[in-house]
Amino acid sequence: MFMDPIRENELLLTRRHFFGRMATGIGVAALGSLLNPALFEALADETGKSKGLLGLPHFTPKARRVIYLFMAGGPSQMELLDYKPSLEKLHETELPDSIRMGQRITTMTSGQKSLPVVKSIYKFRQYGKSGAWVSELLPHIGGIVDEVCVVKTVNTEAINHDPAITFIQTGFQQPGRPCMGAWLSYGLGSANQNLPAFIVMISNGKESDQPLYTRLWSAGFLPSEYQGVQFRGKGDPVLYLSNPPGISAETRRRMLDGLARLNAKRYQAFADPEINTRIAQYEMAYRMQTSVPELTDISRESESVLEMYGPDVKKPGSFAYNCLLARRMAERGVRFIQLYHRGWDQHGNLPKRIKEQCEDTDQPSAALVKDLKQRGLLDDTLVIWGGEFGRTVYCQGKIEKDNYGRDHHGRCYSIWMAGGGVKPGISYGRTDDYCYNVVENPVHIHDLNATILRCLGIDHEKLTYRFQGRDFRITDIHGEVVKDILA
Repeated sequence: MFMDPIRENELLLTRRHFFGRMATGIGVAALGSLLNPALFEALADETGKSKGLLGLPHFTPKARRVIYLFMAGGPSQMELLDYKPSLEKLHETELPDSIRMGQRITTMTSGQKSLPVVKSIYKFRQYGKSGAWVSELLPHIGGIVDEVCVVKTVNTEAINHDPAITFIQTGFQQPGRPCMGAWLSYGLGSANQNLPAFIVMISNGKESDQPLYTRLWSAGFLPSEYQGVQFRGKGDPVLYLSNPPGISAETRRRMLDGLARLNAKRYQAFADPEINTRIAQYEMAYRMQTSVPELTDISRESESVLEMYGPDVKKPGSFAYNCLLARRMAERGVRFIQLYHRGWDQHGNLPKRIKEQCEDTDQPSAALVKDLKQRGLLDDTLVIWGGEFGRTVYCQGKIEKDNYGRDHHGRCYSIWMAGGGVKPGISYGRTDDYCYNVVENPVHIHDLNATILRCLGIDHEKLTYRFQGRDFRITDIHGEVVKDILA
């Protein structure tokens, strides 16, 4: 069907298209900076390597980067960081209605005739000058407890894994919104042109039964350039990093230059921001062919450093290996480094399984903090350790000798933070004798995320993105900065 060219042009000129065409010069400038970076060195000297938003950070930041050690599945606070000697006397008694207060529980225990309280079989002792109580399962964390702020009163409404992990990562229980790493990449940009601003690594416990979906490190409705880049534990850290057989680096360079020109023409026609994202991602992939192998080559690390991270540090994909890579990424200016360690969902056989999890994670987590400190990086690196919720004080199923399980519990659980912007050597908040409810200083998920952003110099109410007619932020319409834990 023939269409008059003038009419066709009118149909193309939507409001978005019109304003996009007005911005074509910006797209061309961006392409030029990629194809010939030397032309823009003077501008880069003035603006830095970051492509973050103008006006950010809002305050002088204490932290410049984040390393988030996410214990997927829900670590039990009573076995690790929230010492409850009262459970010795309460062991095998029924959870009182006055404590539960009608709060909902999961379907996995809602059908039980009784909810018997179960004590931890593991011992606690006090560590450091702060005298913080830490479980025997975490002796290495105990050794750095004076560098750590333990928050015992984190709470969430979510009681199932997928909404809970989505909530703490994105500020909303339903999928579709940007995660913390994407928000920071969008707001603050990158400090390294040769590595992504947001990198994700995953390790598995000996029993890992909960899935992790790639949408957890997605950019949601933000431009896709801000999503996390996952490093794999086997083979090339990033898919298609190596050139195919018969393709030289020079050939790849010529191909990318040609693609960039074609994409630039497409951008001039349609002004779709994802086209510029594609150009930038192709260029990043090219630069990563050199930067990633150098990053992942740990052969030059001293034996003392390798020993500090533990026996698994030379096994790619292990939690110890990923912790060492996280430190190397921090040195190179990666903005947000997300480590997931799966296997903390211990509904049964908890004593054995949590011991195995701690054997995998305790030493490397502490080593990361010590390593950052000895290199002068801890002051401006915020390290966070925690999961999506905690575990119930009551047993799931029957209590057996030295064997029990615990269900999901979001009313109160423990995390720890260290480094950039938080007070070291303190414990914040208090739970009741049953470790079931918050008694003092609650910290909601939105409060936690607001506080993380504050450490990075960001006012959580001002880091927004307009989508579908509304200004969204990671704390939704909630969140108070927990000033008492800020240094």
